[in-house]
Amino acid sequence: MPSLWNADRAERSASAAEARAAGTVDVAVIGAGLTGLVTAVLLARAGKDVVVLEARHVGDGTTGNTTGKVSLLQGTKLSRIRAKHSPDTVRDYLTGNSEGQSWLLRYCESHGLSTQIEDAYTYAQSTTGLADADAELRAAREAGLPVSWAMEADVPFPFHGGVRLPEQAQLDPLPVLDSLLVELEEHGGRCLQGVRAESVSGSGPVRIKVRVRNDQPPEQITVDARHCVLATGIPILDRGGFFARVVPERSYCLAFEVPGGVTRPMLLSTDAPTRSVRYATSASGAEHLIVGGAGHTVGRGRDERSGLDELTEWTTRYYPGAQQTHLWSAQDYSPADELPYVGPILPGVDGILVATGFDKWGMTNAVAAGLALSGRVLGGHLPWAGAFASWSPHEFAGVGAALKANLEVGFHLARGWATPRVGRRVSADGAAAVSGPPWRLRAESCVDGAEHSVSAVCPHLGGVLNWNEVDHAWECPLHGSRFAPDGRLLEGPATSDLAGRA
Repeated sequence: MPSLWNADRAERSASAAEARAAGTVDVAVIGAGLTGLVTAVLLARAGKDVVVLEARHVGDGTTGNTTGKVSLLQGTKLSRIRAKHSPDTVRDYLTGNSEGQSWLLRYCESHGLSTQIEDAYTYAQSTTGLADADAELRAAREAGLPVSWAMEADVPFPFHGGVRLPEQAQLDPLPVLDSLLVELEEHGGRCLQGVRAESVSGSGPVRIKVRVRNDQPPEQITVDARHCVLATGIPILDRGGFFARVVPERSYCLAFEVPGGVTRPMLLSTDAPTRSVRYATSASGAEHLIVGGAGHTVGRGRDERSGLDELTEWTTRYYPGAQQTHLWSAQDYSPADELPYVGPILPGVDGILVATGFDKWGMTNAVAAGLALSGRVLGGHLPWAGAFASWSPHEFAGVGAALKANLEVGFHLARGWATPRVGRRVSADGAAAVSGPPWRLRAESCVDGAEHSVSAVCPHLGGVLNWNEVDHAWECPLHGSRFAPDGRLLEGPATSDLAGRA
């Protein structure tokens, strides 16, 4: 399901010879989203020899499926941070995001990339959402944002009041990634697409074992680096236990052509079901309305289709005549203590750095992470980076949330293995089922007339997979690894495909 941003993009995969030629570098960045490419460009500018390893293609991950909002008003984010942390920590988080936003907008301006400046709103759809909107207003004012309370907005749907922050930005993220890629290569860096990092050993220097997608038969290739940056959404290494410190969330976006004009400001509701709204202009010049929502923890959606249908019905009710043109989804990671994790994978291990936990606000957090990570490699320090630390005493504020999340993981692990499985043949298009004895569970599916049978057990920590009927993907309810119907790894902490099943 390509997004409005990455539809019709050409793909190019690196060859085994190109991967072998990477050899030994100063820095290997794993992941070619906004975090990875900003980090790589900043380091390449400083004269470092940098290679970026991307398992799929630039724009395939979260960055290419984002809503593209570049806003400092982030739903109820500031009030949720304030509920667990000091005012100084909230201000540091906001400062990092502000520097990330400023860097990105300057980059777009200097490289001729289009952005739109609009007001952002965190609003209540009904009276039940007013308390959360008011809490966000107070937290934002305390942190120094020039917010105001709005009793109304120029929207056709229910608006019971909310927080307004003027002059925020929105953009198409793919031209940004493409421009960063060009600049990286101009500074001597390389980006190898279709090259999956399967393991990282050592702690600086490190050795990265990679697999080239188009290499048949697969050849074991290694890349050596003084530093390795894991910019993969969630770290692909279990060291540091980040898979147990974040909750993987899946959410959906639909793009519509709307007769009579679209809503101009960016909006995000405080109350459920979530409504995220912005407009966008496609490559053809047509304006689209983008509506997001229907989110769920990965692998636990159970009925994704009904949530998506409800989102579509809401859009056509308030925008009569709206015609859907695109549907896509994205994966984000919510941190236990509400703050991102950016820094060493383990305390004192600067050879391997991570960035995760952006909680759906990657356009600013990703750039902030890139600034912090590149600064750390180069020996610098940013005064606000403590709010983004991967290891810090502020994490104690998230112990309760982490404990609850991991109890839920244990429940879903047990339920997956305890659920009785009845063998049955899957033939209806889009259908899927898990069957077989516990020692050989099969995940069978039929998509576009092609039938597949693969292992139903996630190779990360043994969770039994569930089928996402909207994305047509197998999802692990434990830590969010996702797989295509044929077993190809899509994303998550897992590093290998699903085994085939006869």
